[in-house]
Amino acid sequence: MIHLFQKPYREGTVVNGRYVIEKQLGEGSYGVTYVARDEQTTERVVLKQMKRTKRKKRRASFEREALILKQLDHPQIPKLYDSFETNNVPHLVMEYIEGDTIETLIFDKKQTYGEKEAFSLLSDVLPVIQYIHAKQIVHRDLRIPNIVFRDGIVYVLDFGLARFLHEQDEPFLTVEQRLRRAIDVKSDIYALGHFLLFLLYSSYEPMEEEEKSWEDELLLTEDARGVLRRMLQLDVPYASVEQLARDVAYVVQ
Repeated sequence: MIHLFQKPYREGTVVNGRYVIEKQLGEGSYGVTYVARDEQTTERVVLKQMKRTKRKKRRASFEREALILKQLDHPQIPKLYDSFETNNVPHLVMEYIEGDTIETLIFDKKQTYGEKEAFSLLSDVLPVIQYIHAKQIVHRDLRIPNIVFRDGIVYVLDFGLARFLHEQDEPFLTVEQRLRRAIDVKSDIYALGHFLLFLLYSSYEPMEEEEKSWEDELLLTEDARGVLRRMLQLDVPYASVEQLARDVAYVVQ
């Protein structure tokens, strides 16, 4: 009998005779992630366990994520250390980047970002995305939980939805899904537009109850507004991160 569901690993469980589970980090559609201690190196690592349901699709996603991480060698992207199967379930072992996600900084630590600070942080993220795109890879999940800030340096995590640019788009995507999930560099730029909006709204204090568009609510310079409109594909979209970076640098200066 094949068990379609498995309980998450408990604290102290030893996986593959080597990785000791310390705590669960999170759970996505394809897998469960944990912080674990590698008994061979004594390092803390991230262990990702594939869910058993929709096995064929999930396995393909796991294999692709491992392949993509092997292509990437950047100090601001976690390294893939190991991949293995136990009980017929694929696992990935990655570098653990300990720090605060932008989500934590904004919602838990009440960090706020004005226009200059928000665009400055975006300018720190862009070289990492430029590197990813140069490797013919698109991330497709650039949200505030997947960008970590540690000791003044940003890190880009979670390549579970990443794709090679030569792959075909999934069929039957809605307009919004296509904007976020298209296998195109523009989808990463669009996602970074929403990342930027999260930063900017961290310092926004509503003066009235009626909800308006970001263009009516946020007090931005004309240059900043123009960059955001292009990132969100409301005006002619940026064709590359290089184009975007030039305009962001102009706003930051």
